[in-house]
Amino acid sequence: MIYIKRTPRRRPVARGWSWGRLGFALLWLAGMASASAQEPQRLPTATLTAGMHNIVAMVAQTPEQRAVGLMHRREMATHEGMLFVFEQPATQCFWMKNTLLPLTIAFLADDGTIVNLADMQPQSLDSHCSAKPVRYALEMNQGWFARRAIKAGARLAGGPFAAR
Repeated sequence: MIYIKRTPRRRPVARGWSWGRLGFALLWLAGMASASAQEPQRLPTATLTAGMHNIVAMVAQTPEQRAVGLMHRREMATHEGMLFVFEQPATQCFWMKNTLLPLTIAFLADDGTIVNLADMQPQSLDSHCSAKPVRYALEMNQGWFARRAIKAGARLAGGPFAAR
């Protein structure tokens, strides 16, 4: 009688990442990217005044900060806003893609005078532009300016508009 010794089949040793571990890592990375995309930006602030009303405005001055703006925020305090600062005066246009809050935007001249106001609806691709070239735009919760009877021609002070 001849005996043939059978060797058990061996599983190949996984070197590096297995499909399960790779899938888990990709899901984790996607979750982290999604979570970080929805965190509000941490930006410097400037205190502005509109008559007797104080505004704490986050200042977005780099192209990256301006591109994100107030996207993905679910709430913003009544006295808060975002001031967009551009390098030179130009006709500035804004839309609301990925922005969840209804906002009013004030386009501002170099001395803080409101050139024009526009109400913007959440998640809209409608473009809202300044009536003339400006370097500044201030986004506030929708209706903030109207409730305080602040209109085009009013002047903001503080921040970049101080001591002019």
